[in-house]
Amino acid sequence: MNLQSNRIHQGDCVEKLAELQEGSVDLVFADPPFNIGYEYDIYDDQQSSKDYLTFCEDWIRGVHRALKPNGTFWLAIGDEYAAELKVLSQQVGFHPRSWVIWYYTFGVNCAKGFSRSHTHLFHFVKNRDDFTFNGENPAVRVASARQMVYADSRANSKGRLPDNTWILRPQDAPPPSFSTSHDTWFFSRVAGTFKEREGFHGCQMPEQLLGRIIRVSSDPGDLVVDPFGGSGTTLTVAKKLGRRFMGFELSKEYVTHISKRLEDCEVGDPLDGAADPLRSAPKTSQGKRKTKFRNGRPLIPLTDEIEAAVIEAFAETSEGYSADYLLCQPEVGKAFVQACRAKSIPGDPRIWNTFLLRIRKSGKLPGSTKLGTRLSTAQMDPYSDASEAAMKLIGIDYGMTLDEMLCTPHAAEEFDRLAAMLAPGYSPLEYRWAAISLRKRATTKRLRQVAVDQRERWQQQSMPSLEGIEDCLSSEYECPGVYVVSGDEPLYVGETRNLRDRFEKLVNTETWARFSPRHVHVWKLDSEQDQFGLRSYLVREQKPLLNSAFLQIE
Repeated sequence: MNLQSNRIHQGDCVEKLAELQEGSVDLVFADPPFNIGYEYDIYDDQQSSKDYLTFCEDWIRGVHRALKPNGTFWLAIGDEYAAELKVLSQQVGFHPRSWVIWYYTFGVNCAKGFSRSHTHLFHFVKNRDDFTFNGENPAVRVASARQMVYADSRANSKGRLPDNTWILRPQDAPPPSFSTSHDTWFFSRVAGTFKEREGFHGCQMPEQLLGRIIRVSSDPGDLVVDPFGGSGTTLTVAKKLGRRFMGFELSKEYVTHISKRLEDCEVGDPLDGAADPLRSAPKTSQGKRKTKFRNGRPLIPLTDEIEAAVIEAFAETSEGYSADYLLCQPEVGKAFVQACRAKSIPGDPRIWNTFLLRIRKSGKLPGSTKLGTRLSTAQMDPYSDASEAAMKLIGIDYGMTLDEMLCTPHAAEEFDRLAAMLAPGYSPLEYRWAAISLRKRATTKRLRQVAVDQRERWQQQSMPSLEGIEDCLSSEYECPGVYVVSGDEPLYVGETRNLRDRFEKLVNTETWARFSPRHVHVWKLDSEQDQFGLRSYLVREQKPLLNSAFLQIE
């Protein structure tokens, strides 16, 4: 790849797409000019149909060439050329998976026609049998009618995937005439008075809409490309969600504004706007739902009867271990879930596990009679970095805390999968326990004070010289230490008992290689307190992609 990632590049998108290495991009989202006479500062948006379609064919072919064999292409387009560009994309070689309608309030007024309040979102793939679709991600799914309207205890707390329907004003349409689980998506257009409005570009996409697309069609660390940078929303959301990103924009002025917008956000920042506009805007009647929600997830009251049943299920299946051990050991956790199901406790595994933690925090669980697992920092060294990185990626992508992740079977399994890809050969119990241990260690009063006390010390020291990571695969580095590994941006701050072994893993593990680690700063340190203090300082200052927020000690 000749172009640097995590940047907006100024220039013509057809030329820039040709500079990309063939088959190097995971996801392309394109919101091209609609050829309706909009006044851009440089681009002519009123070409002849022939010239416009020729231009579109050129850049769509460039997208097809740049995408990986299992890559995905999303196209946003208005009514005028929706049919032509759908057919053209299929002729180029793309396969359509979904035709989504983005419905928005604040529609565009038409003099002699109905107000325009929608945009077409075409979902294409290169290989109809092999492509990324993270449909189980809770941040992609939406609440079902059973959850929102009927408070049905049989409702799956994961909700549903979005699908398709005709709609009126969503807050007022009687069920089931509109559902957020349809492929007509309701997000308010970013109007001039909206807080998230950037102001320099008139056609700004909502961050939450891009968040749904990027979450479902790519994984953390994947490369997301936007050929038409515009207001920079695609790149901003990709950065917030832990993806690598790259954008092209013809206007130098827009490039300046986009660069500033990217500088002003960090990996893991929340997306602007309401994740579910139905729940953020009241019905005209001011009616109330029967189901209460917290963080977009339905709440089932923990009654005395339910509490007693959960405690009984735990006592029957925990084998004397703690609640943390149960959530970290899949087989014990499954036995607990089966016991809850047998007792007809309302909810599903995520809710039962959440109840378990709530009861534990209240001190009502039976005390553990077995120690479970006790692993030292040194014992977890071969895979602790993988656990931390996987926890950070799930936290960004699923919008979950560590406890929420461990309580949600699919999220926990995805964490296990990611950790195993970063450090193969260990058990889910070890990966999950390392994540819990990181939190416990980072919240220990003694070590938190160490981090604060050492901050001035590390501020006064200059960074070691930058070294190529492959240059550090020598016996000189067979020692403990702290390191910062970076590609185009800081990726991870780690501590280890053997720097050389850690660097070898970063170079030779395929999943780590996806993040393009190239350079390291190295501190040879043996003291646990010095390692922790320096690591906390560096995470706070560098804000690397893959480190846990637990280490950002203020």
